[in-house]
Amino acid sequence: MTPGAIPWRGPGAGRPALPLPPGPMPLRRDGALRKRWRYVGLYDEALMLCAARAAVGPLSQSFWVLWERERGRQLAHTALRPGSREVVLDGARLLIDAPGLHADLRLGEAAPVESICPSGAGWGWTRKRVGLPIEGFVETPGRRVRIVGLGVDDESAGYQARHTSWRWSAGVGTAADGRALAWNLVEGINDPPERSERAVWIDGVPREPAPVAFDGLEGIRFADGSRLAFAGETERARDDNFLLVRSAYRHRFGTFSGSLDGIELRAGRGVMESQDALW
Repeated sequence: MTPGAIPWRGPGAGRPALPLPPGPMPLRRDGALRKRWRYVGLYDEALMLCAARAAVGPLSQSFWVLWERERGRQLAHTALRPGSREVVLDGARLLIDAPGLHADLRLGEAAPVESICPSGAGWGWTRKRVGLPIEGFVETPGRRVRIVGLGVDDESAGYQARHTSWRWSAGVGTAADGRALAWNLVEGINDPPERSERAVWIDGVPREPAPVAFDGLEGIRFADGSRLAFAGETERARDDNFLLVRSAYRHRFGTFSGSLDGIELRAGRGVMESQDALW
């Protein structure tokens, strides 16, 4: 790795010559295991849904969470079995085929933000698209819902530090003046002062805000003093201990109010997440 090559933010010129998606990445590099995951979230009025596939070295898992807002019901499942096809993320298509849930969703386009940042002796790469259209259907026993909504596509990989702890939020909403808003905000991973993964999309155009501070999973404070408040509606909590790999994970769907980096919010929906990982 060339000193000074990272952090880097794109898309654009100067992408570092490192093992990065979509190219091959060795299972281990400089003593660190390869980590990679993809998370898709849908934040709709009727329901919220997320699905992900993740791998740390040779260990892998997938999970999904459905929050039926109108019914006040959460369904969730984690699959640890190698080769599980419960969650399939194939390009612009998300398929979930599990007991109690079937979903077939198509992801549209949104301006991406790509970032590569140091992490211990290694680095982390991510590509975020937030505010992208998502269409399809979600089916539970006795109910089929047609979806035309907005959400997030998070693709990440790298050789991050052995112990990594972060808080993250993604969401979509509308400003008080009617502009379309979306955001990807983080503290603890990929968050140097500049060329981070932080982004606020205004009418589909991303810009990078200054570093933010999370108030636990209750809100986010910005450098200008404004604050985005979060009202959680449901939570998925999972603690794993696989000896060499351990994780404490909290994931909440809910609504947002207040100010997004100085922009007054009329309405907002999305996720707040925390994870402490030894990986």
